[in-house]
Amino acid sequence: MKYTTLPKTDIKVSKICLGTMTWGNQNTEAEGHEQMDYAYEQGVNFFDTAELYPVPATAETYAETERIIGTWFKKTGNRDNIVLASKIAGPGDYTAHIRTNGFKPEAIKDAVENSLKRLQTDYIDLYQLHWPEREANFFGARDYKHNPNDPWEDNFNESLHALDGMIKEGKIRQVGISNETPWGTMRYLEESKKGLPRMITIQNAYSLLCRSFETSLAEVAMREEIGLLAYSPLGFGVLSGKYLGGKLPPDGRLTLFPRFARYSGKEATEATERYAAVAEKHGLSLAQMALAFINQQPFVTGNIIGASKMQQLKENIASIDLDLSQEVLDEINAIHGSIPNPAP
Repeated sequence: MKYTTLPKTDIKVSKICLGTMTWGNQNTEAEGHEQMDYAYEQGVNFFDTAELYPVPATAETYAETERIIGTWFKKTGNRDNIVLASKIAGPGDYTAHIRTNGFKPEAIKDAVENSLKRLQTDYIDLYQLHWPEREANFFGARDYKHNPNDPWEDNFNESLHALDGMIKEGKIRQVGISNETPWGTMRYLEESKKGLPRMITIQNAYSLLCRSFETSLAEVAMREEIGLLAYSPLGFGVLSGKYLGGKLPPDGRLTLFPRFARYSGKEATEATERYAAVAEKHGLSLAQMALAFINQQPFVTGNIIGASKMQQLKENIASIDLDLSQEVLDEINAIHGSIPNPAP
């Protein structure tokens, strides 16, 4: 395994971060425990979860993923060996079963304390705001369209004060953001100069099919020292190649949940076919090539891999041992140049 540190801290984390959003829906508790056992044995010490998980989010499965992680901690005694990240759900119709007051201080307090109970721990190492409260282009929206009637009120300062309170109580150690834009990221960083907690990571989508982070956020990440935690690095499994040729494996995520079509459009499929050809030419696994590309980016702190099957998990974790040659990188970038960001 390869390791780095969370920016501006001495917290050592594996470059491969174990994603957990299938546990409690596609995966049973026993399967979640098996994945954590294997990942830990391979040197993965960084787990990412959220109160929202599993996905798709429903009232019936709410927070089941955190509960599964909590029972693993209790069973193994490994809590202090793991850097644990979780998130408070943002507002929206599909999170109304959780709460409806966004990132208000009482919402943050409620979210943190209930996550701690489910996770069977006294602290969370990295606590993240899952997506912005305001209207912005995230979750695959390509362009920003301003709504002058957006009811959102600027509460960056209020939210950071609430997070600061949780830090002072010892319930969280560090804070981060997710699905944020350059403007939102810089607003949080500026606000932190008022003696408030500093966002040290940003968890956004990043893959061969979605490199929009590079257009502006990568500069923010490098210059401001805020690390990317890349999610959906295989584009909901599309970059494993298992959906090529129109295949729909019966237990595949896109078969079970066809509305998650963010990475399955015509241009994304064409790009995937071309990336698959590069991998085949060089004798590489498409999945490992796609993950290794992310592992090698200087602005990436963690690559959040996820799997519903053990063989997928093993292949994904093993990508850390693959270093792509300049020839492969040049061929990847040539495809990106002709089909840029087909799945933003």
